[in-house]
Amino acid sequence: MNTPIHAVDRNAEHRAGGEFGASSGAARAWAQDIQRWDRPGPRYTSYPTAREFHDGVGPTEHAAALRNAGALGQPLSLYLHLPFCKQQCLYCACNMVLSPYGRGEAPYLDAIVQEMRTVAELMGHRPPPAAQLHLGGGTPTFHSPDHLHALLTDLHELFPMRPDAEKAIEVDARVTSIEHLDVLASFGFKRLSVGVQDLDPTVQHAIGRVQSASEIRNLVAAARARGFTSINADLIYGLPHQRIASFRATVEQVLGFGVDRFAIYAFAHVPWLKRHQRRLPEDALPQGVDKLLLLEAAREALLQAGMVDIGMDHFAHPDDTLARAQRDATLRRNFMGYTTDTATSLIGFGSSAISTLGGGYFQNATKLSDYERAAKSGGLATERGVLLTPDDTERSAVIEALMCSFAIVPATFEARFGRSFRETFETEIRDLRALEEQGLLAAEGEGWRATPLGRRLVRNIAMVFDAYRRAEGPTEGFSRTV
Repeated sequence: MNTPIHAVDRNAEHRAGGEFGASSGAARAWAQDIQRWDRPGPRYTSYPTAREFHDGVGPTEHAAALRNAGALGQPLSLYLHLPFCKQQCLYCACNMVLSPYGRGEAPYLDAIVQEMRTVAELMGHRPPPAAQLHLGGGTPTFHSPDHLHALLTDLHELFPMRPDAEKAIEVDARVTSIEHLDVLASFGFKRLSVGVQDLDPTVQHAIGRVQSASEIRNLVAAARARGFTSINADLIYGLPHQRIASFRATVEQVLGFGVDRFAIYAFAHVPWLKRHQRRLPEDALPQGVDKLLLLEAAREALLQAGMVDIGMDHFAHPDDTLARAQRDATLRRNFMGYTTDTATSLIGFGSSAISTLGGGYFQNATKLSDYERAAKSGGLATERGVLLTPDDTERSAVIEALMCSFAIVPATFEARFGRSFRETFETEIRDLRALEEQGLLAAEGEGWRATPLGRRLVRNIAMVFDAYRRAEGPTEGFSRTV
């Protein structure tokens, strides 16, 4: 039996009253200014985005890319998708599998271990050492400590790890036990990301995720006691019944727990894709300026506490590796978001997982039964993907640099690709100059740097270089940019 990290007191939550300065005239004017840029757009964890993936890329192309990555011998980044959850959070837009009684867990774990064996064999039986390991979901701590231990044992036997490998996991405080943390610590995990979303009880009941502040606080303390050196908290703005004062109170409470990083995500309301979101009280969702003022309240609280604005509504302690990487211009972006990972190959295991290998993206089958059938057969479960053209590679480099350093530097592009930036992106430069006139960019040498307003709208700027969005026109289907 797993030992709880705390005794839950769900009635002990504090609800802040009154209003915060984010509702001031200056903040409202800012929100009204930025609101006019709000439109659907990619988050650019990849370019091309997943919308461009197609079934013309499958197991054959994926296997060739794995063999090539194994022959190169360069460090890898590994991702395991563990999709199961005991409860349905109504805001969730992730690829997850609801399993309140744990059904389907054993067949899935068997399949993912077989997939790891298949990949290791394709890479030459002894793959290059991994520099990063990330467990995401779903809820990875849905699985019992014993099952998690067995899975990690198989993984480490098949894939060697560098001594300094960065190992991270996403957790739900409601199901994560002391034994879970002990297992993770024994395998060298140092990074923990905990889903908070909002601590206001009214919001929690509306979104179907009821958890107390003591659950989060005790989880953070227990992780620290076991050697975890970096803890991230995920919050969401735009949820039903959220108010400026209470959302700021959530941020301040979590700051008090000693968290190192914050990710403040905009709620992606996509009920046409995720039917369970239709159960949310739509008339209670903050809209327009009111939604943006929630973000401004959180941002002010974090900056006043000394956090650094990494970008895309991510914040970190100044001594955190993300903040240092941004100062050193080594920050990267991949399917896990902002990262310090320098590995050129990312291998994803599990249903819907995406791999980045040798100039291509390869995604596993999303449907659980399809994934398990393919993996257990000893083959790859690749369902779709895309092979990058030279144009894709060039645009990807510009977009990633913009997302990470908020700058467009033609000289860097030309040194890497041996091509004139201005000749390559003649049309895009006209759009950049228009954004300069509108206050999103400022000229810097031969290039541009995002203004404070542009940093908040970096996705809008990045779309200038997205050839697929330019060709297709409207960007419906993506989450909104603010």
